[in-house]
Amino acid sequence: MAPTDPGSAASDAGNSTVEFTLVSVLLVSLFLLVMQVGFVLHTRNVLVASAQEGARYGANADRGTNDARERTRESVATALSPTVAGRMDYTAREVVRDGVLTMEVQVAGPLPLVFVPAGPLRLTVQGHALEERR
Repeated sequence: MAPTDPGSAASDAGNSTVEFTLVSVLLVSLFLLVMQVGFVLHTRNVLVASAQEGARYGANADRGTNDARERTRESVATALSPTVAGRMDYTAREVVRDGVLTMEVQVAGPLPLVFVPAGPLRLTVQGHALEERR
């Protein structure tokens, strides 16, 4: 066997495998992070839309806070899953904002972290609707 020259092609053998491994770890990590952010944003948007729907439903003339909470829970269960809906806390109340009676629905629960383990992070959203006169 002849000694290999440090500048020859034979000394680069195996470099592409190591480079591929290092780059692929970074790319997969970046992909999973982007997927996690997308999942959190989707969940937040669904919760906001569900809280708004529940507030509009509860603000009807013949409805109340219990109806708003139940409608919000049903909307979350339909859009995400019954398991996620069961982990959320739902609060509905009538509040006066700028002299106008409104229905406020708040949804709070654990942040959906699938790929990135983290501490007890919570997500809280609200929905509002003008009350109809009874």
